[in-house]
Amino acid sequence: MQQQVSVITLGVKELARSRRFYQDGFGWREIFANDDIIFYQMNGFVLGTWLTSELEKDMNRAGLQRPGAFALAHNVATQADVQPTMENLIRCGGTLLRRGDAVVHGGFRGYVADPDDHAWEIAWNPAWRIDSQGHVTFGT
Repeated sequence: MQQQVSVITLGVKELARSRRFYQDGFGWREIFANDDIIFYQMNGFVLGTWLTSELEKDMNRAGLQRPGAFALAHNVATQADVQPTMENLIRCGGTLLRRGDAVVHGGFRGYVADPDDHAWEIAWNPAWRIDSQGHVTFGT
């Protein structure tokens, strides 16, 4: 079986509020939207933001109101990019979880939650290569 992730879907309370965070905050462009869901084409997979009530119906699973114990990460090209990225996300509806600071194993990171409390690590790691298409390679 291929080692891949095709789609990550986040349950959201309000699409407009979520759209502001992802489009204005990160600058991502939607590839599909309707009254229930927005899809963003990422580098090798699709990110979906779907009204939680509709996601619950689709999964036949109630109680998805609280995010799980996970964090998504957005790596940036330089240490100097971490703080401005976080500040822009906060201006666009995000909440500061942890200010940017140095990491023991190298690099620099901070955390911002989206309007639905999904945690995003904004990170720079000198040992991780990011190509021109945004693909991250672990290690040197």
